[in-house]
Formats: sequence, C-alpha cells, structure tokens
Amino acid sequence: MDTLLTKKERETIRVGFGKLLRAKRNALGISQEELAFRSGLHRTYVGSIERGERNLSLENIFIFAKALQCSPSELIPSSL
Repeated sequence: MDTLLTKKERETIRVGFGKLLRAKRNALGISQEELAFRSGLHRTYVGSIERGERNLSLENIFIFAKALQCSPSELIPSSL
C-alpha cells in the first residue's frame, strides 16, 4: 500500500521536528539529559529524535512541549 507521504517527506518532517526541538531546548539552556529528565523519556531517545532518526507519537510531542514550556504546534515543522 502506498502512503500519502513519500519517504523523503517523512524524513523532512522528522528532521524538521528534531531541529525545532533542539532549538527550543537550547533556548532554555538545557542539555538533552535535562530534557530527558523533565520529560521522563530516555536521553538516547531525545538524541535520536533531535537527529530525525525516529518517528514519535503524538503523545510524546505533547510531553516534549510540556517539558519545554511551549505549545505542541511550536515543535511541528510548518511545511515539507
């Protein structure tokens, strides 16, 4: 079955989310380890998300947003 998003588009979304996540984390001056602690997620998971290597659940988007004190929409790339 074909998906509505190409492999490249899916990668662009993951990488874009990771860049926004890293930018928000850096703006707060916290490490990946601190973000992991605040979110209750593993540090290596945070790193792999920031690098765009993993897809994440809607629930984890909200967890990251809460840990970074921002809205979930601020972590979503605006375009492909």
